[in-house]
Amino acid sequence: MTITTTEAAAPTRTRPRRTSRAGGQGLRTIGLYVLAVVVGLGVWQLVAMKYGPSLVASPSQTLSAAGELASDGTLGNSVIASSRRILIGWGLGVLVGAPIGLLIGQIRIVRQLLEPYIEFFRFIPPVAFVTLAVVWLGIGESSKIVLIFYTAVFIVTLNTSAGVMAVNENKLRAAASLGANRRQILQRIVLPSTVPYILTGARLAMGNSFLTIVSAEIVASQVGLGSLIWTSRNYGRIDWVFVGIITLGVLGLVYDRVLRVIAVRVLHKYGAKV
Repeated sequence: MTITTTEAAAPTRTRPRRTSRAGGQGLRTIGLYVLAVVVGLGVWQLVAMKYGPSLVASPSQTLSAAGELASDGTLGNSVIASSRRILIGWGLGVLVGAPIGLLIGQIRIVRQLLEPYIEFFRFIPPVAFVTLAVVWLGIGESSKIVLIFYTAVFIVTLNTSAGVMAVNENKLRAAASLGANRRQILQRIVLPSTVPYILTGARLAMGNSFLTIVSAEIVASQVGLGSLIWTSRNYGRIDWVFVGIITLGVLGLVYDRVLRVIAVRVLHKYGAKV
């Protein structure tokens, strides 16, 4: 007698479709963004209808004014000029502030030497130095860039040093006991743990740079979003003022999003998150 055995077919396991879930969540996020924008435009329109165009420009008036400013190149030139100043000053602030923060967090004597100056100057707003910057550096690009650098460097320095001092002491002791020198501890323990703090400081510095550029351009510039807002005020063009303000907000939103996306792709292994 021959006995034949047959193997039962292995049940197929269906994996959850993550792509469909992610796509659905992305559509939901976009829908919420659109809803928020529509509600905001509706509230804006109601406020404009209540107070009139002399105080609040409506969305349609603002859009028409934006087209007017874009057609003669005023809006584009203002965006380019302000963006250049912000990016240069902010970038220099991050490049200088991050290493200083690492030194302050790791070396006690450096912290004791620099901490009084940092604690003193960080409470003086950049607006207070606008007049001195113009007198010392003129009305050119240098005065605006230096003011933005001043805005960014202290924020990045403080956040970086806080990240260094927040590193778990047990990790540092374990690495030292295994024979790691100071450079290896910095590269493999301190710096990876501090990257999220540096990123947070960079984002905060970017936001404050937008605050500084307006005051700097109002005082000493004929091109830029701050200058556009001030000139519009002198001419009584409330719709132009709204264009300048909204452009600042949109520009800041775009720059922050780009910074977050780049940080996540480049520094994701250090815990950087969107």
